[in-house]
Amino acid sequence: MISQLPSQLVTASLLLVTITLGNALSTPFGKTTRNIATQTLQGAGPASVDLNKYNLPLETIEEEWCAVVVQKTAENDEGVYLGCKSNSEIFVDTFLTTFPRKEGMGIELLELAGGRDDDLGITLVTGLVPGGSAEGSEIMAGDSIAEVSLIRTKTQIGDNRPISEKNQEWTVKTECFSYDATVMAIQSLPSKIDGYDDYFSVKVRRLRRRPKVRVKLHYPPEQNEPDAIIEMNAGENLRQGMLVRGVKLNDPLAKRFDTKSGGNCGAGGLCRTCSVCVMNGGEFLNDQRVAEKQMLADSPRWRLACKAIVGYGMQEGEMTVRVNPNQW
Repeated sequence: MISQLPSQLVTASLLLVTITLGNALSTPFGKTTRNIATQTLQGAGPASVDLNKYNLPLETIEEEWCAVVVQKTAENDEGVYLGCKSNSEIFVDTFLTTFPRKEGMGIELLELAGGRDDDLGITLVTGLVPGGSAEGSEIMAGDSIAEVSLIRTKTQIGDNRPISEKNQEWTVKTECFSYDATVMAIQSLPSKIDGYDDYFSVKVRRLRRRPKVRVKLHYPPEQNEPDAIIEMNAGENLRQGMLVRGVKLNDPLAKRFDTKSGGNCGAGGLCRTCSVCVMNGGEFLNDQRVAEKQMLADSPRWRLACKAIVGYGMQEGEMTVRVNPNQW
């Protein structure tokens, strides 16, 4: 069952934002992008926390969804994908959820934006039908369905034990479809037949707020700078994030690890001019690699800011660092 329920949502004109993807890092769509917000999320690594803690209120979700037109490049296919308006504060997460098929999917849908002749739009989930296939799944109101796969299996029995399993799979795209186009795509999947077990595998897009880390900065007394607090997104590089916020990191007392002389290596991890001393909150940084451990073996609290990722694992919290620790 796929139904459209009464709601205060009103079908609006579809906001289309055109971008060209570059050649930097993978996007949630498996391609590449120069988008700084996307790069930040990738720097955070695999999530070590339940991302549902960053879910947004439904009224915020309704205001934030938009469609992004991706132009074709040598590395990327053109298409229209879901995006968000406040890209610096919110991100589009993607996950798969799989559940057995009863009859229909058992979801309630509503068109948030559309009314176009090309069937483009934004269609959101408003609820799950009690007793339906999707009941108990991870899908929730405010999500948008990007893709639906139907997986059909049949187990062959021999000598009272399974000896083989026959699988078939059909997939339909539904991302940035209008309500009618979404329903038609899902209904085009094969009907349930006796003797086979069917499963739905659904690719879901969900808006979440970006996790933040508050970084307390302590400066050397001789630097005559007041302590400060900066807020960084999970996944930001500590050195880059501090520099763009006006924090000076080139410690004149630091010596390069390779030449034992002064000089800035430009974030190559060869000098120690961007070293900071992590007083607390070190658990919100990525682990040191071998080279950094060797360089800072005599100062276990120190980190190379150019190799440190804040909020690693999509964590948020607070940390305190001493800037230019050679001067303390």
